[in-house]
Amino acid sequence: MTVKIYIPRDAAALALGAEKVATAMAEELVARGHNAMIIRNGSRGMHWLEPLVEVETAEGRVAYGPVKARDVPSLIDAGLLSGGAHPLCLGKTEEIPFLKNQTRLTFARCGVTDPVSLDDYRAHGGLRGLEKAVAMQPAVIVAEVTESGLRGRGGAGFPTGIKWKTVLEAQGAQKYIVCNADEGDSGTFADRMIMEGDPFVLIEGMAIAGIATGATKGYVYTRSEYPHAIAVMSEAIEIARAAGVLGPSVLGSGHAFDMEVRTGAGAYVCGEETSLLNSLEGKRGIVRAKPPLPAHKGLFDCPTVINNVISLASVPVILDKGAGFYRDFGMGRSRGTIPIQIAGNVKHGGLYETAFGLTLGELVDEIAGGTASGRAVKAVQVGGPLGAYFPRSLFATPFDYEAFAAKDGLIGHAGIVVFDETADMLKQARFAMEFCAVESCGKCTPCRIGSIRGVEVADKIAAGIEPQKNRELLADLCNTMKFGSLCALGGFTPYPVMSAMTHFPEDFSPAPAVEAAE
Repeated sequence: MTVKIYIPRDAAALALGAEKVATAMAEELVARGHNAMIIRNGSRGMHWLEPLVEVETAEGRVAYGPVKARDVPSLIDAGLLSGGAHPLCLGKTEEIPFLKNQTRLTFARCGVTDPVSLDDYRAHGGLRGLEKAVAMQPAVIVAEVTESGLRGRGGAGFPTGIKWKTVLEAQGAQKYIVCNADEGDSGTFADRMIMEGDPFVLIEGMAIAGIATGATKGYVYTRSEYPHAIAVMSEAIEIARAAGVLGPSVLGSGHAFDMEVRTGAGAYVCGEETSLLNSLEGKRGIVRAKPPLPAHKGLFDCPTVINNVISLASVPVILDKGAGFYRDFGMGRSRGTIPIQIAGNVKHGGLYETAFGLTLGELVDEIAGGTASGRAVKAVQVGGPLGAYFPRSLFATPFDYEAFAAKDGLIGHAGIVVFDETADMLKQARFAMEFCAVESCGKCTPCRIGSIRGVEVADKIAAGIEPQKNRELLADLCNTMKFGSLCALGGFTPYPVMSAMTHFPEDFSPAPAVEAAE
């Protein structure tokens, strides 16, 4: 019997030496004449344990990690092929607490299957949602997605079903499905993990969206910084097309849907849907005024669904198990699960998929294990570089769109970045303004000019120049940007700035500037 050994091909694992481990393992297996095969899977999302090597045994998969190339001989000596004991042995993979306590719906196969094996995908429940969708009327599919309570996982939290309904009812000879995979927020990697670890779930979700709305063409727009994701997605699309999952007749249904990957040049603003559309059309990535909405006039002026990777990847399980199954997870208007990405100064960084409702404190103190430095947590930024900074006094806030909004925060793409007590929040506020200035498309004045003035005012506060006056000026600038910017780049930059000023006022009260002697 051939033993299966799993070594991730995920970018995070590769950055930590997974390719060297795979090479060393292959060479050692050949040298010893063992009957084993290496499968390059996606990551399980436990980044502090990468590269994570798993071996399939009669009792289930056994994990070892973090493994270095030099560990391979001793692992095989210790009986790796049968799940033998070794200092790096973590026991059964599914029993590792970080993984065991999750509710994996969207990421159910990530790290489990061979990402480019359609047979493996089917064997683990793949395509069941699409098989049901091709036998349903488009309006019924849209109603199912609406009933599930799925909201946009890219940050805005807009109900997915309503967006699909608008496109379904819009008039147009051609309609499009655009997947926004331009994952540019700091501390986020869920989109990349899906594209590298379970690309067929995204393909299936996009095909379902196409059938539901009458769209026959799809695009995955991602960033050039994701070469591995681009390669895996492109390979998976070719495989799906050859198998009849994509093409002129999806699964033999008569519904046409095909798709391709398009690569952006790394502009942060192209994560905004209208800038993304301009880039897809070969134009400069600048924000469009709305209306018209993309659902009415989007790509090439045609009705267009624009959804985030996780939104689309969540659709197959909804169609497979029903709207009620998905809706039963979560709280309030935040239904289903959310893949939370934990980064920054933490012991256990990685991806944690769970139902909405866990508190921020539980995520930071229990799941992430507190800071890697051992110092006290000072602030947690949720929602990328435009997210608010939450102090420990707000750690009881549940992970829920409305609960975060009530505290002047936002969930965004569900990335959390943890800072310890050494962080200077005035510098963090300045960084937000500088980031906005660098990444602004330049179309609207509040974003283009306000961010530059924001950097200047922050520098004056740091220098102790009229701190009270300049704090008031910075707050006024934030108000102008929040309500006057065309898109979320300028509109959300005030969140980190104002939260830093509100919750950490001591960092905005430097010693007064000393005047030079005459």
